[in-house]
Amino acid sequence: MAEEIFQSGFIPSDSDFRQFNIYGNIPGLDMVQIENGFVYHTEYDVIDVIPRESLQNSGDNILSLVRGLVNATELHDTEAHKGGHAVFFDFLGIYFIHYSETTGIILNLTVSGAALIFVFVSMWRIAAVSHVSISHVVRWFILVLIIQVISFGFGLALPIVVSYVFEDLGLSLTYYSSPLLVIGLYVCPSLIGLSLPITIYYSLQGNDKISTAFHLQLALHAQAVILALLTTGLTLFGLRTTYVLVIPLIFYVLSLALNLLTTLHDRGYAWTGFAMASQLIPFLHSSYLIYFFVRTIIPMCARSGSASDQDVYIAFLGAVGTVLSFGFLIPLINTFRRASLVIFCLLATTALSIYLASSTQIGFPFRPRTNGQRVAYLQVRNMFYEYDGTLSKDESGYLFNFQDRREETTFLEAKVNLTGLVSIKSNCDKYMMCGMPLYDYRYVQNRLQSKWLPRSEPIVPPGLTTLEVLNKTRLNPTTVRFEFNLTGPSHMSVFIKPYEDVQISNWSFLRSYLDSPPAAPLAYHIYFTYGIDSSPLNFFLEFTKANGDFKVPMFQLAVSGHYIGYEGDAQSEKFASSFPSYAILAQWPALYQRYIF
Repeated sequence: MAEEIFQSGFIPSDSDFRQFNIYGNIPGLDMVQIENGFVYHTEYDVIDVIPRESLQNSGDNILSLVRGLVNATELHDTEAHKGGHAVFFDFLGIYFIHYSETTGIILNLTVSGAALIFVFVSMWRIAAVSHVSISHVVRWFILVLIIQVISFGFGLALPIVVSYVFEDLGLSLTYYSSPLLVIGLYVCPSLIGLSLPITIYYSLQGNDKISTAFHLQLALHAQAVILALLTTGLTLFGLRTTYVLVIPLIFYVLSLALNLLTTLHDRGYAWTGFAMASQLIPFLHSSYLIYFFVRTIIPMCARSGSASDQDVYIAFLGAVGTVLSFGFLIPLINTFRRASLVIFCLLATTALSIYLASSTQIGFPFRPRTNGQRVAYLQVRNMFYEYDGTLSKDESGYLFNFQDRREETTFLEAKVNLTGLVSIKSNCDKYMMCGMPLYDYRYVQNRLQSKWLPRSEPIVPPGLTTLEVLNKTRLNPTTVRFEFNLTGPSHMSVFIKPYEDVQISNWSFLRSYLDSPPAAPLAYHIYFTYGIDSSPLNFFLEFTKANGDFKVPMFQLAVSGHYIGYEGDAQSEKFASSFPSYAILAQWPALYQRYIF
């Protein structure tokens, strides 16, 4: 499941190894520590926060992996062992289960088919015991199935509705420092959605030909049919993670088979014992699995950029976990005399959680040291040079790339002076790459949510970033080559954007990037970094123009130098010191120079 989620891009994280995989075609395995992701890539990310036992466990795993690889027969004949992907998962960290993708497909479809067969056998038995026709039972089952589908939908939708309401109120990430709020904000609404429609139905239905006990069985059968259809569809779609649906389904099929064989199926509520017992393992597995992902993703929610509403993902995970864990159990509250009391308790828990999240300090996301708010901004000096070489614009200020949905609201509440803070969105329509030294792809992705705080005193970078034109050569009547030399700090970017009638036909960078240009209105972005070797970056660009007129502006080229590790001038240091104690700053001086050639 983790593999498919990471490959889908759902989790906003990646590995430094991907470069070797993409450009070197070298396979690799990521082994990560997920505990306490709140300090990841912060000043508190130190060796002491990693348990020694965890390091030992990683070493043991790596050693076993290396021994397994060097003794693997597959390495000697890789062509003979192309078996596709595998399905693999653990149970509570105790047992590891794996089988081939083909086995998974057969298992999924077999269990789905068995579920449909046993549900039909059960309905036939209900008809026989109740002395009604099978068509009569089927009609009532279809009605119950519709109710159960509505319950299924409500169970998934209500937590998401809560997340959107909190988003509209500006109360995102209330669970960030208090993860237990996830239960009240998302799990309880999901349980309400699952239980309310079916409970209302059983309080109103007046079929005296089929007993209430049999009606409850029909509700569980409906849940089984929904999972069977989903399992079949997702298996055919190719999703290996479908095993999470198969586990509760296969145990329910086993309990139904036992109830039919022992005739407990026909004896009032006697069948509920096997039904509840059969869901113990699925409940433990589903809740453990979702707990793992929620615990992993919550720390990521405050570093995913303000463009993404991470609350929806947490709400959806909580809803999916609730539906999987309680799908076969929640209808059984109708065996109680007052099922509505359970729903009222869930409503009360949700109401209390909403109050704590919205009106108390418990719901404030950030805490000093342990659950800090990441504050990413650059001390920027922007200089725009026109085609004739004149300097048309020279501005200084702070470029904020907010990491979470709360953006600057928490800093305004903490009395940080942000007077004059404006969005750069309008600049993105006028200037190449918003006319800003966007540091990396995260800054690019979040550019429309970025904001600019101007300052009157110019920012003086601690070093030079120099672009030199070495040569301009006409290769043929329609092509010209520019050669450049770039010197500066260890982290620099080059932005290139030709005008409409000009095309970049060749350059000294990766050809694959040139052939797959970024989506409009983005420019080409070359990110350059070095370690010990500080020699200049020499590169060339070749442009093709149909009319061969190269005496007019052809392209924009901008360079930015990022002086990471420098605190900045006195005014920048004073501004940085005004942030609250829970703020974790990532900021440095940056120089942006735009040219037109």
